[in-house]
Amino acid sequence: MIESIMFTGIIEGIGKVEKISKNTKNRSAIEMTINLGKHAKGLKIGQSVALNGVCLTATKLSKSNCIFEMIEETTKKTDLGNLKVGGIVNIERSLKAGDRLEGHFVLGHVDGVGTIKKILKKPKEVQVWFEVPKKLSKFVVKKGSIAVDGISLTVVDIKNSLASVSLIPHTIEVTNFHTKKVGDKVNIETDILGKYILK
Repeated sequence: MIESIMFTGIIEGIGKVEKISKNTKNRSAIEMTINLGKHAKGLKIGQSVALNGVCLTATKLSKSNCIFEMIEETTKKTDLGNLKVGGIVNIERSLKAGDRLEGHFVLGHVDGVGTIKKILKKPKEVQVWFEVPKKLSKFVVKKGSIAVDGISLTVVDIKNSLASVSLIPHTIEVTNFHTKKVGDKVNIETDILGKYILK
């Protein structure tokens, strides 16, 4: 049976960057070793995992550590090229047939990289404003879905090239957003349905 390479944007947990190697023996630009912790259970070589919303293939496994290979285009068009040893990444395993879809359809194909401009901490939520690349602004709509570092979120507001999302405490706790600060980069994948409608 062919595995469906699709995600929901519901983050399962976080992983830690253990090693980054730029001197690979194959044609990949970078090999990155991620400690997936309990999320490595049952993972097999060749299966897909979304790291910060980027769909990557598991190439080597050793206990809870998994090696992912990235080509140069991936490092340039996503924030994964900026990761350093000790960095924290969001983890989501690919959707299986019969799984519940609780977020929205996320392909793991990042459209662009945004920059966090403002973080507003409120009693029951954290509002994050980030700059959207100009080429993506037409796909970002108020109350629409968007994946930010792989997290399925709803666009709260849009002001020119800025968009905002709100995160509940649980989302902050189980994702890498508890490490984010103003100026940090985030991967953005706009809603696939919006792309089809616009086309």
